[in-house]
Amino acid sequence: MPLRTGLAALLLAAAVASAPAAAAGDDLPRDVPAGTKLVVADQNEALQTLMRASGEHDRLAAEVTYANFLGGPAILEAFRAGALDLASVGNTPPIQAQAAGEAIPIVAAVTSQVVDYSLAVRPGLSVKTLEELKGKRIAYAEGTGRQPFVLHALKAAGLTRKDVVLVPLRVSDFPDAIRTGQVDVAVLNEPHFSRYLADTEGASALPDSEHDRLPRRLSYLYASAKALSDPGKAAAIRDFVTRWIKARRWAAANTDAWVKAYFVDRQRLSAEDGRAIALSEGEPVFPLLSQLVPRQQELVDIIYEAGDLPERLDASKQFDLRFDAVISEAAGD
Repeated sequence: MPLRTGLAALLLAAAVASAPAAAAGDDLPRDVPAGTKLVVADQNEALQTLMRASGEHDRLAAEVTYANFLGGPAILEAFRAGALDLASVGNTPPIQAQAAGEAIPIVAAVTSQVVDYSLAVRPGLSVKTLEELKGKRIAYAEGTGRQPFVLHALKAAGLTRKDVVLVPLRVSDFPDAIRTGQVDVAVLNEPHFSRYLADTEGASALPDSEHDRLPRRLSYLYASAKALSDPGKAAAIRDFVTRWIKARRWAAANTDAWVKAYFVDRQRLSAEDGRAIALSEGEPVFPLLSQLVPRQQELVDIIYEAGDLPERLDASKQFDLRFDAVISEAAGD
């Protein structure tokens, strides 16, 4: 539920004021002591498959274990419980973390030329334009990247949340909800989207031309402030960011190997479908975090204007800009 109480707003203001936002150029530790361990949140087993298939997992300086989740809210709860050091997430979880008073700064980012998600339509229904979303039941999950994706779609169509019925669901329930007609439209990611179209009679989606009206993909690695305050873990996170960038580049340069490792062996898609998904993503780009502040602020504003935040947050506080030097060095190799 949105945080709207006066007490929540006061707690939020205090948390934002105290959240660390390190200046660019600050040094990060480099030495990873023997025995250093990291627990990294994954989604759909994509991160661990990427790191292992690329060979970068075996080169990590720390002992890294992966915990699989589905959706940002579950990852945020694990951070709150002190169970995670680092996570791979979409663009919205850092906003929700800041709103909840949790210090989990962004340490790396990747963008591509595809949209974050796809708008799937229930069997038997046809929706050809974003404007035709009016009056439809749309699956909605606050605290995930699906939230601003839906809000961006409504804004592009000149609609507001009052023009549709937003159905609150867990991300894990989206595929079944759209397949069984509990909702008219659901935001799905891969491989769930391709699997839905292939396995569900009468399934459809909004055309690619409508998806082209929406923002391009942006995802993050973010880390707990507690881990970053520990010199050994901070150095391990620095190393992980470097290895992650190399792994993402490996996947783009070795499409067939990546498709087999993840889409075929792990997700049980056909090689043809997996290759189509992988090629559609294009070359990954690793922007400096300082360059992403305006884009992240735009996301904050659209969620705030929809009434899902108690006040307009300062997106710059979501980033640890010390990692710009790490990104620049790794991406420049």
